[in-house]
Amino acid sequence: MRQHLLIDADDTLWENNIYFERAFEEFVAFLNHSSLGPAGIRAVLDEIETANAKIHGYGALNFGRNMTLCYQRLSERRVKEEDLATVLSFAERILECPMELIAGVADTLEYLATRHDLVLFTKGHPEEQKLKIDRSGLGVYFGHTAIVKEKDAAAYEQLVLEMRWPRGRTWMVGNSPKSDINPALEIGINAVFIPHSHTWTLERQEIRPGSGRLLELERFTDLRRHF
Repeated sequence: MRQHLLIDADDTLWENNIYFERAFEEFVAFLNHSSLGPAGIRAVLDEIETANAKIHGYGALNFGRNMTLCYQRLSERRVKEEDLATVLSFAERILECPMELIAGVADTLEYLATRHDLVLFTKGHPEEQKLKIDRSGLGVYFGHTAIVKEKDAAAYEQLVLEMRWPRGRTWMVGNSPKSDINPALEIGINAVFIPHSHTWTLERQEIRPGSGRLLELERFTDLRRHF
């Protein structure tokens, strides 16, 4: 039976967080804090990002803004404009990173697109996300693309109503328990959890049971066996 698949982008179709982690490593080295290690610095940055995501959203440029705020809070030397520019450059280089599709994604999407209805459902800075979609070459497999500020239960509810899809045959496919799995199950659609070893720490949660069905797979290509 034809299914309706909402598919996440970052760290589901292509590598994303590894580039943010590399930028964070550069930031830690540049900060060169006398007592805080990477975990302590990350805790401060996570706090800043959690607060600012509600205002500014996500994406590389917002990540750069958050790192400059973190630098201003933790720096043990006088903060200079050139220091802040250096910190921003760590994030800006993320936008220049090559698109690295996860193994088997393109072939699997080509297969799924002939059998089911596919929607690309992602969050982040709209222009950054559109650029990544264009560079990936994967947009041709999707009948619709939705880029939202936050993938929460309300966003899923709105999209499912907009698409007029029956919930029992609608699935969200992604790597993030927080943004892909839990809100989907909460509103009664199904979810396919495909873990990624570098999922952003703020996207990790315990998976909560909901009225939708849950399918856990090891890799994206395993979707062929089920859909």
